[in-house]
Amino acid sequence: MLNPSEIKKVLETALLASQDPLSIASLRKMFDDGPNPDTLGHLLEEVREEWKGKGVELVNVASGWRFQTRPEFRVYLDRISPEKVPRYSRAVLETLAIIAYRQPVTRGDIENIRGVTVSAGIIRALESRNWIDTVGYRDVPGRPALYATTKTFLDDLGLRSLQELPPLDEIAKSLDLTQIPAASESLAQADATGQGEPASEPGTD
Repeated sequence: MLNPSEIKKVLETALLASQDPLSIASLRKMFDDGPNPDTLGHLLEEVREEWKGKGVELVNVASGWRFQTRPEFRVYLDRISPEKVPRYSRAVLETLAIIAYRQPVTRGDIENIRGVTVSAGIIRALESRNWIDTVGYRDVPGRPALYATTKTFLDDLGLRSLQELPPLDEIAKSLDLTQIPAASESLAQADATGQGEPASEPGTD
């Protein structure tokens, strides 16, 4: 049986090799007689502490644990591997913000808050990025789809749950989005008229 130091080395190796976050359940599969979830979580916290102050950090997000580059070093990496960040319209960003803070919502709910029609293309843009998904259908005539954010949305923000959602301007910076304040205005208007409820937990994929 591996000792704690050896288990941490295995965890580091798996997390550094993976492109996606790994859950506790996934990490436990590597060990025949492995530690229980609580012990594994404690060892992961120790690994996180050991990597503090380095250019790469271990974080716990909605889908599990992952290593990621610290934001302050991104500017240097972009010089050797520039990544084109998708640019979205004001309508897409407003819709994303409304879903994030009022989920689950239908397209009709979003239109009531924004005051304009929400096209199918806007919904497709957010679905293609895997930031939203259909989590059910409202029990009214026509059974409109209910939309909520996904674990990928939280992962991209570096969050574990919706309770950690930051103000809208911080979301804009985290996702490299622009024009997000317009969505803030829409939500403020919705609050003033009593539309919508605070978000609870997101739909997960």
